[in-house]
Amino acid sequence: MHEMSLASALMEEIDRISRQNNILRIDEVELRIGVLKQVVPQVMEEAFRAVSLGTLAEGAILRQVEIGARALCEDCGMEFVPAPDDFLCPVCGKFSRNLLEGDEILLGSLTCVT
Repeated sequence: MHEMSLASALMEEIDRISRQNNILRIDEVELRIGVLKQVVPQVMEEAFRAVSLGTLAEGAILRQVEIGARALCEDCGMEFVPAPDDFLCPVCGKFSRNLLEGDEILLGSLTCVT
């Protein structure tokens, strides 16, 4: 279950930001997750709830925003939406290693009380 390690890393970042900005409470966390990360939203929610116990984020809402995958073919310049297991360009058929988005996990925003 990689969601627990992701939630732990997220909580470390939230703690760091909270200390730097004198935050008293976190009410909502927006997490932007690339579809290729294959994060299960319900499992991520449970993991976040577990790691946030006893922290400023305890009870906070975790809003997960899915980021679709986009790739760019190096050979023909076509931008396309790859399937999780198929990175072949639909125009020229070449394999694309140039992923534009869809494999990231980003802390989008925090709604908090200072």
